[in-house]
Amino acid sequence: LLPNALTIFGVCLGLSSIKFAIDLNYSMAVIAIGFAAILDTLDGRIARLIKGTSKVGKELDSLTDVISFGVAPGFVMYFWTLNEIGKFGWMFVLIYTVCCALRLARFNLTTVEENESWKINFFEGVPSPAAAGLVLLPLILNLSGIIKLDNYALISSAAILTTSILMVSKLPTYSLKRIVIPRNSTIFLLLGIGIYVSLLIFYTFKTLFFTGVVYLLLIPISFFHFRIKNKKSFK
Repeated sequence: LLPNALTIFGVCLGLSSIKFAIDLNYSMAVIAIGFAAILDTLDGRIARLIKGTSKVGKELDSLTDVISFGVAPGFVMYFWTLNEIGKFGWMFVLIYTVCCALRLARFNLTTVEENESWKINFFEGVPSPAAAGLVLLPLILNLSGIIKLDNYALISSAAILTTSILMVSKLPTYSLKRIVIPRNSTIFLLLGIGIYVSLLIFYTFKTLFFTGVVYLLLIPISFFHFRIKNKKSFK
């Protein structure tokens, strides 16, 4: 019940982000999707921890991801700037949402063989919560006030199309859900979380923007890491 309740809460946050965007409250729209991403990370871990995994939970999680990280970010970006380019803006939203659904359908069918258990630490393509963050990156940059750009519609179009391709691609990316932290490193992890949360509270959108940039830099690193691991598994 608990993991599924968190998943349902994630759906509500995703839909609420659309309502915030309609009201032109884009900062709250981004924050709502951010909290939905946190819940998406927690529900699976909690389900495994309390041994409460189920087929219903798995399907519900995928449906939630389509709404919170496929439909909601697309609507937010459309209301913010993509509507300026008319039908093309809406077409980009449709492409992104369809790619998100296809990516999740493939994820549900993905199985890892026992002799290649290391692959569980990698996703095939960019996962939907991370994709939502990448799509929202131009809006987050604007809200951060770091730099002001002129043509956000063009930048947002490039971001949404690139992210759509990354989602359905077979590019290996790190799976942060499966990271196991050694006990002797727990104190440093908690310290890091404390610092990061403090930065989020006082410099919310600046921190989110640099988090997105760091994730982008991790994509090529994960690709080469995967290739090295793959070569070792054949030896």
